[in-house]
Amino acid sequence: MFQEVSHTDGPAFLLKKRKVTREYHRTCRLSTDSPQSILYVLGTYLKADLYRGAPPNSKFFSVKSSFNVQYSISPPPQETSLLSHIPLNGNSVLLISMSRASQYENDSKLSVWYYAENKQVLGRALLHLTAVEISLDVDADRDGVVEKNNPNKGSWKWGPNEHGAILLVNCDSERSYWKKPDSEQNYISKVSDLKDMSVMVLRTSGPAKLPGGYKLAMHISQGDAESVRVFKSRSSEVVNNTLPDKLLYNYFVKNYPLVLNSEVLSQEVPYLGGAAEMNFYVEGLRFPDKDFDGLISINLSLLEPICAGLPETPIYTDKVVFRVAPWIMTPNTLQPVEVFICSTADNYQFLKGMKNLVAKSGYKLKICHEYMNRGDRWMQDELEFGYIDSPHHRFPVVLDSPRDGKLLDFPYNELLGPDFGYVTRVARRKDVSSLDSFGNLEVSPPVTANGKDYPLGRILIGVAFPTATKGRNMTKVVQDFLWAQKVQEPIALFSDWLLVGHIDEFMTFVPAPDRKGFRLLLASPDAAYKLFRGLQNDGHGQAKLFEDLKDEEPITVDEILNDGSLQDENNYVQSCIDWNRDVLKIELGLDDEDIIDLPILFKLVVDVEEYRAVAYYPDMVNMIVLGKNLGIPKPFGPKLNGRCALEAEMCSLMEGLDLSCTFINDFASYHKLLGEVHCGSNVRREPFDVRWWNMEM
Repeated sequence: MFQEVSHTDGPAFLLKKRKVTREYHRTCRLSTDSPQSILYVLGTYLKADLYRGAPPNSKFFSVKSSFNVQYSISPPPQETSLLSHIPLNGNSVLLISMSRASQYENDSKLSVWYYAENKQVLGRALLHLTAVEISLDVDADRDGVVEKNNPNKGSWKWGPNEHGAILLVNCDSERSYWKKPDSEQNYISKVSDLKDMSVMVLRTSGPAKLPGGYKLAMHISQGDAESVRVFKSRSSEVVNNTLPDKLLYNYFVKNYPLVLNSEVLSQEVPYLGGAAEMNFYVEGLRFPDKDFDGLISINLSLLEPICAGLPETPIYTDKVVFRVAPWIMTPNTLQPVEVFICSTADNYQFLKGMKNLVAKSGYKLKICHEYMNRGDRWMQDELEFGYIDSPHHRFPVVLDSPRDGKLLDFPYNELLGPDFGYVTRVARRKDVSSLDSFGNLEVSPPVTANGKDYPLGRILIGVAFPTATKGRNMTKVVQDFLWAQKVQEPIALFSDWLLVGHIDEFMTFVPAPDRKGFRLLLASPDAAYKLFRGLQNDGHGQAKLFEDLKDEEPITVDEILNDGSLQDENNYVQSCIDWNRDVLKIELGLDDEDIIDLPILFKLVVDVEEYRAVAYYPDMVNMIVLGKNLGIPKPFGPKLNGRCALEAEMCSLMEGLDLSCTFINDFASYHKLLGEVHCGSNVRREPFDVRWWNMEM
């Protein structure tokens, strides 16, 4: 049944009602020669040039439509014009929309009648209309639910109450044997793998099938193809995963076929008919990096046939955008989950002290035994713990350093598994230096600096001095990776003055109950000399360092203070630390009251014709932080009344922060090998409560 409908009931009103963010229009032709069948997508409008389709000598026109069809005329007719005989202008345009999906093909009609000057009928253009509803949907409002046709699904914006879907890199491993990251296999082997992916829903409504030749196709760009894969669900039911892996393999491959990947950029997807939904599972394959900003677009197009032998043409495209979740580091102020250390043939004292500390603190301890570490004790240097996060799932991810000592297999073989991801960056062997060990990679607690909030803190790395023409640097592939994560904007510090070259040799962070919630601890030769001069002035100049150590020559406080060369060396070290202090104050928004200087001396040694610094006695700043318990290298300093003066000073400084100090003997097994407690341990921590996508960027 036809009706005459006022242009005020037309597409603009309907589009607003459907919350479509942009007016998607498609040109359709009017022909008085033969009726045309048109497939219409709800939420769009058809645009027909009335003048171009008119018979010669046409002066007027009128429009009639089924109840389900609305239209408007541009420019609008004058109020005095009769809708049945509207003057035809050279720029007259008809905008057509429909209010609901069709129940069957060609169930709606619209006709345009053309008239001569004397109102004689010159011709009629008839459109048979079929309306379908098509929506490719994601969790654009980041609440863990895939809502229908979110108006912001095709873009991404940082900040609270903003929009944009999130995608995890599927870098854990669900496999029981011959494991490798799930992103490296082209199939879904277990239902548990689906939770690492983001759900994307194709919602359709309309007749039982599309008109002949029409089809739906999902597609991605060549540029995005290396970063994403899409699977679809063939069944609406997922059976309980109780079968052995071998039997499950074919079942799950069959029930979650691959739709898009680097080799298949476009594929037809089924139109189910009626009101239907189909789930797709989107898998991230790579983290943001120098050549990848983390944004991925997936498109769904409705294709229209032209004639046999010619390709179909797209008449409607829906788009969704994902951002790949960044890798996030965790600072010392976050709650520990488990502590990792190595067991070696010579580190019994260290191992004993660490076991007692971890047990007292109430956390898990995991020991990497000799068959795995092969004598490599530097757990901090081989890896860095972090995590990835989305509204629907989060899990820890270990970043494996390019250092590749004898611990190189530990992150992959022992940590990678279900809900524990793995990522690495491979550098050319000649480009890797000691600065690529992850004692040279730290992260601050949350800070505000220069008017900008960093709710996830800022990454800290050590490099050569900025004006140096030569020197060691963290390899570029790792630096590029860290910068590309965006949410913890890195700060470059000067660490090449150290023999080992790691920033954890002169700085760390500890929690605090006041001010910014933490303190920055810095090694300070000036503080050490001040302490020793105080001892000397109080008559303790003959007190000895290293007195209780076998095979170590004791040295008195007087001898240290009388060593002019040592004083010069430590003046140089202090100037290097002060340079970093000034950078950290600016970049982290710190005041002097936020920094505590620890009494630590260094000495210079020759390294490839250059002088570089090492700790003179165990470097107390190189500690492990377990909540309110600190595991600190035992410094073996001068004793007063049976108590080490360096330990007493350290306890005095930390007790004001309600922190407990435990001193661990690492002298022979770590300090003599140019490392300390922090170098020989690692801590996986709870993630931030702050969700990264709520940051203002």
